[in-house]
Amino acid sequence: MQQADATSWMAMFSLNMLRMSLELAKTNKIYEEVSAKFFRHFLNIAWAMHHIGKKDLSLWDDQDNFYYDVVEMSDGSTQRLKVRSLVGVIPLFAVEIMNKDLFEELKDFQRRANEIIRTRPDLASLISNLENANKNGDFLFSIMRGFRLEHLLKRLLDEDEFLSDYGIRSLSKFHEKNPFVFGEEGHHQIQYEPGESRSGMFGGNSNWRGPIWMPLNYMIIQSLRKYYTFYGPTYLYEFPTGSGIKMNLNEIANELTKRLIKLFEPDENGKFVYHSDDPENHFATDEHFKGQHLFYEFFDGDSGKGLGASHQTGWTALIANLIMDMEEHK
Repeated sequence: MQQADATSWMAMFSLNMLRMSLELAKTNKIYEEVSAKFFRHFLNIAWAMHHIGKKDLSLWDDQDNFYYDVVEMSDGSTQRLKVRSLVGVIPLFAVEIMNKDLFEELKDFQRRANEIIRTRPDLASLISNLENANKNGDFLFSIMRGFRLEHLLKRLLDEDEFLSDYGIRSLSKFHEKNPFVFGEEGHHQIQYEPGESRSGMFGGNSNWRGPIWMPLNYMIIQSLRKYYTFYGPTYLYEFPTGSGIKMNLNEIANELTKRLIKLFEPDENGKFVYHSDDPENHFATDEHFKGQHLFYEFFDGDSGKGLGASHQTGWTALIANLIMDMEEHK
């Protein structure tokens, strides 16, 4: 299995390490060599995402304009697993913005990076151009170039696909009526399920079958804000897709945050969206608890009902960070 999400996590890791080593290099020049190493790692990972197996297959599908996992068979043949899930969204996370002032301070890193680009233009062509800074002097390091970002957002911000009233679903609602079927070694099917999985495969409800996960939504929003730092307020997209309403990436990040906040807002009866209608759910009615928030592990992709463990404050409490970020980026 050649995984779009696992590969992208490593690209993100390399960029994080690059960013940290560049910061350290300001006070200790030995880290310039380390920075160049992580820069090359990032480029190699970006290249690997587009050269899979004997057929040199890309994880990006030019027909669907989306990233998919690829299965490589024992005979060397390959097949894309055309499942529209967070697997194809995670490449969005491999993004960092760095200012030219940082590179001007680090001449050795700049020399090493330019040498890598000169000797391996095939690697550098897969990412945003290192030599093109925006008007603020910022460089964009990312797997996704402009056209890929644009096509990904069309699906991500589509209410018939990933966009829910309460955030981004983990699986496109397209698969509700169009389940993905993989016929090798038996019959395997993935279908949109907004809440608990009806299948015990791969751990049952731990699957990304449709629910909303706060940490992944948090990372989507953080990534959009980084792209906004580079592209600025003139780079506009429809939100929601098909609405005709155009917003910049910062505004879209705020709108996604507002949808996540709705999970924690009371209705006209003072009941929070994540509470179920189960009469045994005393947390929703007990006078001592009904005003106290629960932090569920994940949420139903259609109704917003809280699911899984609670309190899952280890990540669902990120809603507090999102609220603060939205105030800062109004």
